[in-house]
Amino acid sequence: MSAEAVRHRTDYKVTLGALPIARASFVTEVNQKSYTISGRFNSSAIVDIITKISAETKVTGTMSGAGMRADRYTLVYQSGKKKHTYDVRYRNGNVTETTVDPEPRRRPRNWIAVGPEDLKAVLDPISSLVIPDGEAACPRTLPVYDGESRMDLVLTPKGREKFKAGGAEVEAVVCSVRYVPKSGFRKGRKDIEYLRKAGGMEIWFAKTGALKLYAPVHARVPTQMGTIYVSAVEVDG
Repeated sequence: MSAEAVRHRTDYKVTLGALPIARASFVTEVNQKSYTISGRFNSSAIVDIITKISAETKVTGTMSGAGMRADRYTLVYQSGKKKHTYDVRYRNGNVTETTVDPEPRRRPRNWIAVGPEDLKAVLDPISSLVIPDGEAACPRTLPVYDGESRMDLVLTPKGREKFKAGGAEVEAVVCSVRYVPKSGFRKGRKDIEYLRKAGGMEIWFAKTGALKLYAPVHARVPTQMGTIYVSAVEVDG
């Protein structure tokens, strides 16, 4: 990155109800022409008793006006001894190549395949949640492709709330989220159907002092096991 680059790190705690289950951190580096976002996720000791889960992700791309446009997105996910790698290449917002290692097994008959139209004008899962300053965080629809599944995240305004972490307080824009699965999954899958019908999903965005962009500081995701909360450990305004 150039001398003009700005670097910002956010650490998050992940809880299932009040039970801590993971920690995550994201480092964003931005200059006038490009950006890089790197993330790490590690399950907590309580979860490790069952199976240890970790992930590393990285997205690189170019700055388009005040926004971000991905060139490459990677995810390395490990659960126990099983490791999966996803590598997606983009050009002008369209997916040009996807590599998955190990290669997926033969898909079942009720698999909804990702088609060519699903790979046009899409966003990666990470920088899709970084909103340029001057734009409304919601309403908006985020067409996301993660290397396997294509989904829409439909964000609608739900007001503003104060968010406190690390001794600081910021005003957050609260967006309700509706999950709309499009392709890349088995039809009738219970967890997908649960999320599709679930209410109460939210993402809170706040402006970062360093980057002058809106990034997530809090999220609420209902699941069949209970509600998962993702909250920034520290915030800056």
